[in-house]
Amino acid sequence: MTDLYWPGDHLAGDLMSDAAFLAAMVAVEQAWLGILVDAGIAPRDALADLTVSDGDAEAVARHADVDGNPVSALVAILRGRSEPSTARWLHRGLTSQDVLDTAVIICVRDVLIRIGVECAAQVRALADLAERHRSTPALARTLTQAALPSTLGAKIARWLDGVLDAAEPLAGLRTSLPVQVGGAVGTLAASTELAGSVDDAIALSDALAERVRLAPALPWHTTRSTITRIGDALVTCCDAWGHISTDVATGSRPEVGELSEGSGGGSSTMPHKNNPVRSVLIRRAAITAGPLGATLHAASAASVDERSDGAWHAEWATLRTLARHTVVAAAHTSELVSGLRIDDSRAAANLAAADGLLSEQRSMSELTGRTALPDYTGAADRFVDAVLSRARRFIEEAR
Repeated sequence: MTDLYWPGDHLAGDLMSDAAFLAAMVAVEQAWLGILVDAGIAPRDALADLTVSDGDAEAVARHADVDGNPVSALVAILRGRSEPSTARWLHRGLTSQDVLDTAVIICVRDVLIRIGVECAAQVRALADLAERHRSTPALARTLTQAALPSTLGAKIARWLDGVLDAAEPLAGLRTSLPVQVGGAVGTLAASTELAGSVDDAIALSDALAERVRLAPALPWHTTRSTITRIGDALVTCCDAWGHISTDVATGSRPEVGELSEGSGGGSSTMPHKNNPVRSVLIRRAAITAGPLGATLHAASAASVDERSDGAWHAEWATLRTLARHTVVAAAHTSELVSGLRIDDSRAAANLAAADGLLSEQRSMSELTGRTALPDYTGAADRFVDAVLSRARRFIEEAR
């Protein structure tokens, strides 16, 4: 895919693309057809390899507005290319939402795998930076102004803590992504009729989960917490990366000069510029992720009856956009933290030039009557240790 409106979109590759979505829907139909045959419900000659061609995505898209989703158009194409026995049994017992929701979840799984890889790289890079700069003196700022002495290690450890907060839940989310099989109104009525009993119908659903490597689940067609949990996880990642990129962009200003990107961007008219482009693009994703996540929550809240009239439909493009933007931001953040340059001497100079930094320390000493400690960084080093310990556990578990 290419997207001139979103520089870097190519870094997401085929993830959540039309081609990936179409392939996932076909995979669901293929798996279900095989399950019906294996269960003895459909005859052996109904089994066939379902395929699509390069132009099918456009054909499906052009006909999707007839029924309001792409599944009906896809099923029509697949049936038209199949032998009569295959066409007769294809999609039987499923409804469009089963195929679409399960296909979306398959696509999301690939997204979460990619983001997990990027997060692991970020944790390793940030842990190394925090260790190397744990004692590097630096100025801490609050509300844009000089505040107290601190260390660059403490700042980087906070970045790392945020990335870990985002990364740790991803593995559990990825392994619990559920299949969606409910039939027309979520009661498995058609599957029960085909299989002969409720237990056998549920067994068909579980078999589909196994074939497409998702978790077995009861129908969640009107309970959209599965989608909002995915959205929240993606937004949390973008939040963490946005914090890092904002600090780097601010720290790279010439008047600050403590941080810089390993390879900045240029200007079409100003050759002297070395723009923090990675930080800019990450911040863009962080700014837009929250509203996309909020749209998923609004759609969930608007769920009605046994299939929503617009709320369900609002999820698809929203989730795709959020997912691809998050993958791009993940790649940019990995590049940013792995190549980040830190100017220790500039950090020390900015700290030395700030006035009044020890006023709080003096007031504390006056209250206690004790001699002031040699530095005023409190538990910063202990905090770095705690975050590094957490990072080591994460890296070990990720292997």
